[in-house]
Amino acid sequence: MILSLYHIRLEPAAERFLDKLRDSKLLQRLGNAINALCANPRPPGCKKLRGRPGYRVRVGDYRIIYEVRDAELVILVLEIGDRKDIYR
Repeated sequence: MILSLYHIRLEPAAERFLDKLRDSKLLQRLGNAINALCANPRPPGCKKLRGRPGYRVRVGDYRIIYEVRDAELVILVLEIGDRKDIYR
């Protein structure tokens, strides 16, 4: 069995969101969810987005929007945000 681990890249918008976040428990939960994508970029519960490329993963009331680039073994985290704001 071949194990291929993906690498994570954060877009500036995702980095800014994480930098501004003051809730350490939420920051840890989001970090764990992003790191888990390395082993399984399409985990159970992820949804393919309609109307734009990418996937989303739920972490409580927050969403992580990302693209999977299989040829490069890269997960590009595009945006992170509250569910009420993230799809605008």
